[in-house]
Amino acid sequence: MSHSIIHTDHAPAPVGPYNQAVQAAGMIFVSGQIALDPVNGTIVGTGVSQQTEQVMKNLAAVLAAAGVGWPQVVKTTVFLADMNDFSTVNQIYAQYFDEATAPARACVEVARLPKDVLVEIDCVAVAH
Repeated sequence: MSHSIIHTDHAPAPVGPYNQAVQAAGMIFVSGQIALDPVNGTIVGTGVSQQTEQVMKNLAAVLAAAGVGWPQVVKTTVFLADMNDFSTVNQIYAQYFDEATAPARACVEVARLPKDVLVEIDCVAVAH
């Protein structure tokens, strides 16, 4: 099966041996995004609201580079450093999806996230 690598300078460069996204079999698999500024690589915000906004901007940039947008997202996974942030993250996340057609989602609390951020989100989208 062939696949193609998706990359954009409008989202943070990977901090390890992975790509921002991979397209294969009509699907786009977007790596987990954290609240990194794509220009200078610094963490944006100290609170979960600011970090979630940046995560969603980073995801949007990668999706755009793949030629899709939020309506094509079919699955997300939200990783939280503290499940007490669920409501705040959910309020911001909800701004990006129509409730009637929102993607499937999992949300888990984890012991630690890269660079000690508060939230990380990945997604899967359907290519046009």
